[in-house]
Amino acid sequence: MTTITNPARARLRRDELAIGIGVRGVRGVEVASIMKTAGFDWLFIDLEHGATSVETAASLCVAALSAGIAPLVRVPQGELNLGTRCLDAGALGIVMPHVDTVEQAQAMVKAFRFAPQGHRSIAGNYAQLGFAPAAAADVVSAFNESILVVAMMETPRAIENAESIAAIPGIDVLLMGTNDLCLEMGIPGQIDHPRVTEAIDQVVSACHKHGKWAGLGGVYTKDLLQSYIGRGMRLILAGNDISLLLNAASGHAEFVRGCK
Repeated sequence: MTTITNPARARLRRDELAIGIGVRGVRGVEVASIMKTAGFDWLFIDLEHGATSVETAASLCVAALSAGIAPLVRVPQGELNLGTRCLDAGALGIVMPHVDTVEQAQAMVKAFRFAPQGHRSIAGNYAQLGFAPAAAADVVSAFNESILVVAMMETPRAIENAESIAAIPGIDVLLMGTNDLCLEMGIPGQIDHPRVTEAIDQVVSACHKHGKWAGLGGVYTKDLLQSYIGRGMRLILAGNDISLLLNAASGHAEFVRGCK
């Protein structure tokens, strides 16, 4: 029987936190092994912001598969074809930003899942299967059971439609994009605002009702992370490569410069 291991999805199925790290500035494939060693479960390979190409994303995906960390790729809004190309190239999940409506979420399922769940075109020799040939029926079953289809909730309209979106078969995660949500709410940067907390509770409730997972992005302070995780968030984007590198480098430089 053909199977695909998705470390992030495995964590979620056990009702554990699946923690990820954003990859936006680092292009070297070494980042996959480094973040696996650091203790992360998935990479958030970002094609929405920054200059990363689909070719680079594919290389990062293959490296992540070898390292045992799940590669999830965020594509630009509405770029369904790019999402399917990333899945063909090794991704174990696609994150779509600014999913506001049921129709947009349904389009994701149609594009990213094989029949009968969707209408994704089948290829062969997938990186997720070690490039080995496999029977079409086994490929379909393995991919439909292992990938993560993630819809980002980044506007008040999305929050209003959260329950309807969570009810769609084939959608796995509703991921809060807190910074964009704050912008849309007219409270930029106020990720601790009561309206954000209310939105989080609404998304978590929708996910619980329909057997989906709630995800959190854009919140990196320890106290607020603890608070929102305690409210039911499970797929956690815990930071990104640039911020981690800058924070660690700044702290070390300050220490060394202060040595006498």
